[in-house]
Amino acid sequence: MLVFAGIVVFLASVGVAMTLGPADVSLVNVRDIVSNHLGLTEIPVRVSEDAIVWQERLPRALVAAACGAGLGLCGAILQSLLRNPLADPFILGVSSAASTGAVVVGVLGLGGSALGLSGGAFVGALLAFGLVLLLARFADGGTGGIVLAGVASTQLFSALTSLVIFAFADSDETRGVMFWLLGSLEGMRWDDVGLTVAVTLVGAVIAMLSTRSLDAFAFGDEVAASLGVHVARTRTVLLVLTALLTASLVSVVGAVGFVGLVLPHAARLLFGERHARVIPATVVIGAIFMVWVDAVSRVAFGPTPLPVGVGTALIGVPVFVLLLVRRRAAA
Repeated sequence: MLVFAGIVVFLASVGVAMTLGPADVSLVNVRDIVSNHLGLTEIPVRVSEDAIVWQERLPRALVAAACGAGLGLCGAILQSLLRNPLADPFILGVSSAASTGAVVVGVLGLGGSALGLSGGAFVGALLAFGLVLLLARFADGGTGGIVLAGVASTQLFSALTSLVIFAFADSDETRGVMFWLLGSLEGMRWDDVGLTVAVTLVGAVIAMLSTRSLDAFAFGDEVAASLGVHVARTRTVLLVLTALLTASLVSVVGAVGFVGLVLPHAARLLFGERHARVIPATVVIGAIFMVWVDAVSRVAFGPTPLPVGVGTALIGVPVFVLLLVRRRAAA
């Protein structure tokens, strides 16, 4: 019932978000345009409104929803897997390395014709994950080693990104790359919708199949093993899942922070600690959250929308502080 209610709120949020922007489009017209493209009706609508809704606002909203859901999902998995309430999708160094990959392509032009910014970001993210696994293997191999390896990887690739921008970028290149690094939903198309929605759905299915293991990991490796969880194999599968999902989403929208950190805590506060509830709740809350962050960013800071990564940070920090206060009060 709760998931159904969340889906209804999500659909309503997307519908309302379609009406917001420089060009006014009524909710009725949004309904008619979507219904026409789904083949359910043939209601006459303005060509301009059809293009605005179907080619611009709807793909943008769906990509935002998929990224919010996917990054929140990764945060929920990692916080349990690493037993670290501050874990988020970027703790593995994936985000900073994706930024380095994008900068190398955008500024230095290496592989630019074949990769593009998104391709460079994806390759960089995968390299970071491989580096984290390698460093963790030489450490203790447990959750502590993974976290420390992620911190080292993050600092390394952040420094490389700054070095490339400082040493090689001109003002125009710096502006374009920095806009991407802050997270951007500009120019989203249906190809981006297909990619982000597909990887998020696959991640959600795998996570739902692993809820019992995630519950066990929250009590430590020894307890998980005693409950029949294959600790090493399960951890590796879930780490690979979060790395690939984060890399895919970041390669499309750039670095969007605080979503994976804050929203799992909100889901746990509302629905308890069991991952059978936390996972779907985080996915739905993440989707709704990102749709509204993007909508507000478009309307409040038009005609140039605020980068969505800035919006999530501006909202995420106060929300996280509020959650900490409420958690302390509950304790």
